[in-house]
Amino acid sequence: MPGAELSTNPPARHSIHQAFALREDPDRPGELSVLLISPAHESSLTLPGGPAEQHELPHHAARRHLESSTSLVLPLRTILSIDYTPEALTLIYAGGMLTPQQASIASLHRPVHWVPRHKLRDVTTPDHHHRIEDAWEHGDGLPLLIQGTPVPIG
Repeated sequence: MPGAELSTNPPARHSIHQAFALREDPDRPGELSVLLISPAHESSLTLPGGPAEQHELPHHAARRHLESSTSLVLPLRTILSIDYTPEALTLIYAGGMLTPQQASIASLHRPVHWVPRHKLRDVTTPDHHHRIEDAWEHGDGLPLLIQGTPVPIG
């Protein structure tokens, strides 16, 4: 790229791994809601997720954070959205459509929020809103590869 310079000492950047899971609203058949949580350090809602630990596989980080927030263990192997910022690289993984039983398990663990698409802007920060909208639009996503091999289911 013209004008781009390579840095011999790039800034420290961490990776954030979030899960995007949907359910059908039991009171409004046909309306989908996304699973959001209330992080302790934020006043707005966000997708379940967090940073990867050193040497942790990226999809394992997303699964670990999802499980600790909701008790759900989902096969997160498809990337729906990637957001690069100077501070972090955020990857959003497809958690799929949850069954009513899975949705009730998530709701029992700690307060979770099921937010329909038209209300996302009201409960998330602008950057989270854009990431969630992008993930919603790219439902097919891309497979996650580890050293050139697709991540297996499970």
